[in-house]
Amino acid sequence: MMTNTKPSVLVTGGAGYIGSHAVLALRDAGWPVAVIDNLVTGFRFAVPEGVAFYEGDIADAGLLARIFAEQGTRAIMHFAGSVVVPESVENPLKYYENNTAKSRALIAAAVAAGVPHMIFSSTAATYGIPDVAAVSEDTPQRPINPYGWSKLMTEQMLADVAAAHPMNYGVLRYFNVAGADPEARSGQSTAGATHLIKVAIEAALGKRESVAVFGTDYATPDGTGVRDYIHVSDLAAAHVLTLEALIAEPQRSLTMNCGYGRGFSVTEVLDAVDRVTNRQLVRKLEPRRAGDPDSLISNPARLKATLGWEPKHADLDTIIAHALAWERKLTDLRG
Repeated sequence: MMTNTKPSVLVTGGAGYIGSHAVLALRDAGWPVAVIDNLVTGFRFAVPEGVAFYEGDIADAGLLARIFAEQGTRAIMHFAGSVVVPESVENPLKYYENNTAKSRALIAAAVAAGVPHMIFSSTAATYGIPDVAAVSEDTPQRPINPYGWSKLMTEQMLADVAAAHPMNYGVLRYFNVAGADPEARSGQSTAGATHLIKVAIEAALGKRESVAVFGTDYATPDGTGVRDYIHVSDLAAAHVLTLEALIAEPQRSLTMNCGYGRGFSVTEVLDAVDRVTNRQLVRKLEPRRAGDPDSLISNPARLKATLGWEPKHADLDTIIAHALAWERKLTDLRG
């Protein structure tokens, strides 16, 4: 039996949407992987057979110490947290607890165990409402909600800890993550999800009566909000490349935007769902939501230049087709 020379990776939130795709990408590339997830929003079925699974909380120092010892963990991909922006406004303390305080506990456990590499799932929400067309990593970070602040605080913690301890980190700021594993091994499974493509596909399959369009008076070509959608498998691939880069240069940390550098409006997305599903969605025009920028598009130049990352699924219809295939499979999984 061949010895795997790749170090063991612990994926927090590995039973969730993006985390489960990172687990698949790591496994496909031959990395030893373990998952910790409290299954509050994750799903046990999202963790592949053969992957060590620990049900528990990332703030449980005793459990983390045991996992690190049992798995020989040398790197952490940290996805666990709460992600619904409006909920963060209504319940900020939940977000500062789950996203900031518990990240602090995880980082402390990693330092205590001498785990040298961490990759953090951050967000374009740390930029707030930027005053540039395409957001680079140097765009000022001015969050406008507790979700964005809770993530930005963790970015700062990682920078400070890496300066004081033998650890380097990767911060990946996601734009709008969408789609599902091309082989339909995982996808967005959360009931009541707020992601536009997920909502639209549920509506196309008769699981919802309509799709809400929040605001038609934005300063965009068709008046609806424009976002940069990135396929979840391309995002997972970026995490694996980031891990390789951190291991290759232990003195260097990385902060990079994850998107395609082009945007689609809400109307364009819904038109694409109509096209891919051959259905006509019922669209309900609603007022704007507080804090939604007109347009949010990444500049992914640093990600491409640093890692040589090139997306494989940068096509809106492909993203929708993969999400549709997963939604149909999810219906079968749930009976």
